[in-house]
Amino acid sequence: MTLTADHIEIMKEQYRKAMAMEVGDHALLSTLDFAGSYADNPDWAIGPFRQEVDMTFKLDRHWRDPYNFGWRSGFLFNPSLIERNGKLYMFYRAAPRKETLGSRIGLAVYDPDSRTWTDYEENPVIYPTDENELVSCEDPKIYRAGDRYYLFYNGIWPLDEGEEEIARQSMGEEVAVGCDIKVAVSDDLLHWEKVGLAVPREVSRLWAKGAVIPRNSRGEAVRIGGMYRMFLSEGCGGKQQVGTSDDMLNWSFDPQEYLNTRSLGKLYELACISTEVDQDELVFDFFYRDFEGRNQAAQALYRKDEPFRQLALNRGGTLAWGGLLQFEGNWLFAQGWDAEDGANEMYLYSAPIKPR
Repeated sequence: MTLTADHIEIMKEQYRKAMAMEVGDHALLSTLDFAGSYADNPDWAIGPFRQEVDMTFKLDRHWRDPYNFGWRSGFLFNPSLIERNGKLYMFYRAAPRKETLGSRIGLAVYDPDSRTWTDYEENPVIYPTDENELVSCEDPKIYRAGDRYYLFYNGIWPLDEGEEEIARQSMGEEVAVGCDIKVAVSDDLLHWEKVGLAVPREVSRLWAKGAVIPRNSRGEAVRIGGMYRMFLSEGCGGKQQVGTSDDMLNWSFDPQEYLNTRSLGKLYELACISTEVDQDELVFDFFYRDFEGRNQAAQALYRKDEPFRQLALNRGGTLAWGGLLQFEGNWLFAQGWDAEDGANEMYLYSAPIKPR
């Protein structure tokens, strides 16, 4: 669609709010607090992780601003990695300030021969162009299926009076914005076509966050029982939902409890589901609040043929919202939480692959 002057004014206002916002407790997350050590370390758990300092990415230029009102990035986080032709492609959320809305999605490519990153000259690859993403485009999750790539992301928009109560009931608390899960497709990871909603609003109830699809160590979406599955954990009227699709674009959903965290605390959000190419196990990585009110991460074990039957839990996890990848002989993910506000840096973390 063509955005109007009123639409662009909404984006401008969100940018102004982001630049004026004080950094709160939600911006104090530190990656290695969750992923750096585990109290127990069973063979099936992925990690713990260490920082790969030499792989740090720094955005040292200003992107083009499609709407010419002065948008600038000040903080990078919640990325997703995939490999193509030996190079590492990182899709990342760029926000005006630390942990704010007003985000856009960019791409950087890592060349292992030169050990350098190159930020894609046409960034942003995903930015607001529809009414339901005027506030923010954020938290990319990249998957390969067949010969195509699928980028799922959150589109954030301002609620009107008729939507506020629906979204409050969906989240169980007051919210000022709605959150849709959207999808774009590409054949080359560079040029993207937006398809639209992945999760219907009758399922999301105006808030669904995180299109977690089981992904193998090459970044490929994994079929379970012949179909792709999407696991939703936040919003949706407070019910865990599982979607089914044959093509990664058209999804049907049913309520299905698949993750029981009652022995640990309150589930916040499922981050990713990982498996190795030749293994039958699935590892769910998730964010929760323990009984003392502390933010924590954990992992849960499943089998591919029984993806709703939880076999084991282990405290400690990555909170890799974009998923885990095997690259140069290690598990790898990226996160920018430990960067200073305004630094525009992203850090990479690796862990050995455990023998099975």
